[in-house]
This record gives sequence, C-alpha cells and structure tokens, in this order.
Amino acid sequence: MISPTMEQGESLRIRVVMGKDRISELPDGLLLKILSSLPTNIVVATSVLSKQWRSLWKLVPNLEFDSDDYESEHYTFSEIVCKSFLSHKAPVLESFRLKFVNFNPVDIGLWVGIAFSRHLRELVLDFYPAELGRGVTFTFPSSLCTCNTLETLKLVLCILVDIPSPVLMKSLRTLHLEFVRYKDESSVRNLLSGCPGLEELRLYRGDDSDIKVFTIEVPSLQRLTIHDNNDGPEFWGYVINAPFLKYLLIEELRCPEFCLNAPELVEANIAEVTSITIEKFLGSFTSVSRLLLNLSPLKITYPTGSMFYQLVSLEMYTREAEWWNLLTLMLENSPKLQVLKLTDVRHFIISQLAIFYSLGNAIH
Repeated sequence: MISPTMEQGESLRIRVVMGKDRISELPDGLLLKILSSLPTNIVVATSVLSKQWRSLWKLVPNLEFDSDDYESEHYTFSEIVCKSFLSHKAPVLESFRLKFVNFNPVDIGLWVGIAFSRHLRELVLDFYPAELGRGVTFTFPSSLCTCNTLETLKLVLCILVDIPSPVLMKSLRTLHLEFVRYKDESSVRNLLSGCPGLEELRLYRGDDSDIKVFTIEVPSLQRLTIHDNNDGPEFWGYVINAPFLKYLLIEELRCPEFCLNAPELVEANIAEVTSITIEKFLGSFTSVSRLLLNLSPLKITYPTGSMFYQLVSLEMYTREAEWWNLLTLMLENSPKLQVLKLTDVRHFIISQLAIFYSLGNAIH
C-alpha cells in the first residue's frame, strides 16, 4: 500500500479528532461511492483514519492517476501506479483514468492490461507532454482495442491512433477523440468499424493535416459532436454515414466539404462554420425538427428547392450581416415551424425574441 503524504494524513486526522467521525458510521457501500469521486492519491490517504478505512480504498472501483499530483522522494510515478494495482482488490474496475507527462509504453501497456483483466468499463488516457508541440506522441495501438467489457474510451491530446487492421470492441458505447492524431485514414475506419454498438462520438481536432478525408460510417451512432478548426490545405472534409443519428453538434468547422447521410436526424446545432460554401450543407438537415444556426449567411448558400418539412423549432444567431435573407428563406420553406428564437450576441445576449407559430402561419 502507498504511504500518503504527510500533509494529507495530518489533514484527515485533524478532521476526525476535532469532531465525531460520523462518516465512518456510514455503510461501506456508500463510503465506496463517495471515495469513487476522488482522485486515487486522496482515496489512499484515507487509510490512516481507522482500521475500517485501512483497506477500504482497495475496493474502490475507480483508479485515477495524474503524474502532476505525485511527487515522492521514495517512489517514481510508475512505481506508485504499479503498487496501487498490486494492492487494489476490486473485482470490477469501473474506470481507469491516466494523465501523464512522460511515459514508458511498456508500463502503460501493462497497466491497461491489468485494468482489462478487471473487466474495465471506462478508459481515459490523457498525454500532455512537457514540451507540447514538439511532435512527441504516445501511440495507441490496436493491441489496446481488445477489451470486451469497455463501454467508454477517451483519448486526449498527444496520442497517435495507429490501427492497421480492424478491431472489435463490442461493448463500446461512448468514444471521445480529443485533439489526437491519426496515422492514416485506415486507422480511423478500422477503429470506428470495430465498435458495432457505438452510440456517442465526440470528435475534437486541432490544426493539423494528418488525413485528407475523415470518414464516419457507424450505423449504430446516435449522437455526434464535431469541433474542428483544422483548415490545412490537405484536409478535404467529412463523409458521415449514420442512418440512425438523432443529434448532431458542430461547434466549429473549417473544412471545404461536408457530406452527411443521416435521414433520422432530429436535432442539429450548427455554429462557427467558416469555410463550407456548398448548397448541399444546409440541405443535409431537412429532416430535423429542431435546428440551431450560428453561422454567416454570406458563406452558406441556401439549398434551392429544399423543404424543411419536419422543422418545428428554429434558433438563429443574428450577429452576421444579411442574416435576414437566410431567415426569410428558412421561414418560407418550413411549413410546420412553431417556435422561432432570434439571438444577437456581442459578448453577451443583448436581445432575444421568441415567436410562436400556429400551424400554417409561417412568415412569407
């Protein structure tokens, strides 16, 4: 078991001495839920409180390590994580979260392998190198895509996704890829095709040109978030084939092309689209019933002949010039519109208008 720092131990002891230890009177099941919300170094520190707490931390179903939080004269960060796994006894590991500045791939592979053997359900790897931007990456290989119990996978920052062949993570429901890099387009396809039950995908991309076309072909996908400020000359755009997609959030998009097939889409929030000029963009959202638009009409051409037959609620931001032209066209082609919300934002909301429509009373 890891010895807690002197400061943590003294702080916890003082709290018990100054008053009655009511927390220890709680059942172990509730205590484990409380401890599950804390970082592992704090959880381990509770072992000094009493005999009841001495081994309780070993059953906490979550392990969370941040290399910035561990400074010891006696142990390295790698030794601390290893000792924690050796002492940990929870039969099912709900989550394993690892944020690291430096890494040994053998160590990380070992830790993830142990977590998989404990029926891991959530894995978060966050690599933040000391010299950010120097091209240092941790390669997330296909050998780590082998856990049948994994439901959530989050990869953050300087991680290279290298998946040369199809994988299978049949239980994965949630996937976050936040500012990671990809070896090639095949790595993207092999990863996504290996998640037959994937329901939520959050994609954040930085200013890089690692692949030309980002293909998302996931029949089971229901929620998709895209934040992409990649305007490199080699990046063409997105091809999305998600027949059961219900919700789409685009927070930023700078690519020149965007191809979407989502006939069951119900709600779409579109903001900060700055490069797309094709008519087909808005035409991809004719099936939605709720639509938020925060974009420049000067750069988005209205799809001639497109009708928004299902649109019931429309919210538009009016900060751009000539926004009225786009609004007029939307109203003329939305026969079922009932709610209209116009928002003018200049650092804060200065006006907000809600207009309620009766069926068939759209503005012409």
